[in-house]
Amino acid sequence: MLADRARAMDELIARDLGAGRLARFWLLVGGAALGWGIVGLALQAFEGPGDPLTAVFGAAFGAVGLAGVVACWIFIGLGVRRDRAIRQLVVAWADLGRGHGSSASSAAPWRVPGLSLAWVLSAVVVCGLGLWSSLGFAVRARPGSETYVDAVFFIGLGVILWVAGLICAAKAVGHFRWAVRAVG
Repeated sequence: MLADRARAMDELIARDLGAGRLARFWLLVGGAALGWGIVGLALQAFEGPGDPLTAVFGAAFGAVGLAGVVACWIFIGLGVRRDRAIRQLVVAWADLGRGHGSSASSAAPWRVPGLSLAWVLSAVVVCGLGLWSSLGFAVRARPGSETYVDAVFFIGLGVILWVAGLICAAKAVGHFRWAVRAVG
């Protein structure tokens, strides 16, 4: 039973914090940022006087970009829900071994400090980029030189990056807290 528990814990933690999961998460965030970039470019079609054809193409590309942003965030949300289910299974499997002679040293591999650190560091970097994008734009904006479209683009990009970084950091910190409690 302890061997089955070990295999289940290894698999669950790999699905929760694995390098592939990290790559998929950041690819979805990159897709959301790319979609927001398309929205920003589409909004530029509505600056100043323009012809109707430009407005039609701008609206079409804006809709495509917005659809990309929404789709990526839906998949990120599904991933967060999946992570929650995996976390509940990890806690249940960890609790199962407590009463059956499992020691902290046998559970030490489930701490995965390297992967937790990768999640935290990437979260810190992306949160910093999000803050720099939104707050940095607000600080350096001057009347007449920046437009409302620029403000919408940079602040929206900052929000996307900031929220993604917070999700990533919460996941890493949650695993660290569980590992200290369950393993330590």
